[in-house]
Amino acid sequence: MIKTYTVTLIFLWLISFGYTQEMGFEEYNPESTLVVPEHPVQSAKFPFIDVHSHQFGMASQDLSELVKDMDALNLSVMVNLSGGSGAGLRAMLKNVNDNYPNRFVVFANVDFSGVGSSNWGELAAAQLELDVKSGAKGLKIYKSLGMRYKDTDGNRVSVDDPRLDPIWAKCAELGIPVLIHSADPKSFWDPMDAQNERWLELKTRPRRKRSDNNPAPWQQIIDEQHRMFKRHPKTKFINAHMGWYANNLKKLGQLLDEIPNMYVGIGAIIAELGRQPRQAKQFFIAYQDRILFGKDSWKPEEFPTYFRVLETADEYFPYYKKYHAFWAMYGLDLPDEVLRKVYHENALKLIPGLDTSLFK
Repeated sequence: MIKTYTVTLIFLWLISFGYTQEMGFEEYNPESTLVVPEHPVQSAKFPFIDVHSHQFGMASQDLSELVKDMDALNLSVMVNLSGGSGAGLRAMLKNVNDNYPNRFVVFANVDFSGVGSSNWGELAAAQLELDVKSGAKGLKIYKSLGMRYKDTDGNRVSVDDPRLDPIWAKCAELGIPVLIHSADPKSFWDPMDAQNERWLELKTRPRRKRSDNNPAPWQQIIDEQHRMFKRHPKTKFINAHMGWYANNLKKLGQLLDEIPNMYVGIGAIIAELGRQPRQAKQFFIAYQDRILFGKDSWKPEEFPTYFRVLETADEYFPYYKKYHAFWAMYGLDLPDEVLRKVYHENALKLIPGLDTSLFK
């Protein structure tokens, strides 16, 4: 009895001093005590083009506020991928052309819900041509292709469905790029257990969890995309999020070698690059003509992390979104020649009609 009483007192004493504190992974977020040189970057070293942005209200929003934030970042041209089609697209383009015609680019979108109906591919390609004549500079394909869309018979529309071929052929004919997002990180398909790096993201956003039958295995969707790229060698494809191979740059390099019409954007995967600075730097130098800057979500306060990873040799600095990365970042310290290509030169070659005077 005395022994039990003593243990209880010790336990209560430990609690009073916080020695037995318990917390979940979500709460544990220690501040680093590491003292190393720091070189935060608030504005990109060179003017840049963000090839991956979404501005759903561009038809009516005050673009001057957007331009103010862009100027602070040294963002010369923003590509709005959420242009839609038809009248909605034209309304966005009117706002741009009336106010800042050289600062914004709008990509069109395709509605795949009618696949399987008579002459669907030809009609979709014809609408895309009208949208380009209205001023669209490219085509954006959302991950819903391959993940959500079903044809008129209720079957999943694969990324390489031959009924879509007229669209990709039309893009080659018109000389416009296709920025395409297929699938999601492979971890969303993996078991949600202690070995899954995206466990916290899946816990906080459970709808992102996938399985081999919801809607298909990850590798199957990715392979569909690559087959489609190879079938249309004259069409330029910008693979969003580095095609979800930023965590396997050797494999991504092999794919770039196999598919010369494929380019990659770095939107939403800077955390993958920032944890492998030596390998990522080698990759950027080797494939410097095939990589484009893109951010995805428009949050100006997050751009400096991208700049710091790309431009500096800083060590062990924080990322801004724990559920994406619970690890720290390291800078790639890219050469100026490579930075210029990633920031704007590669995009200028792919997207027609941009104002090159903004980058001199």
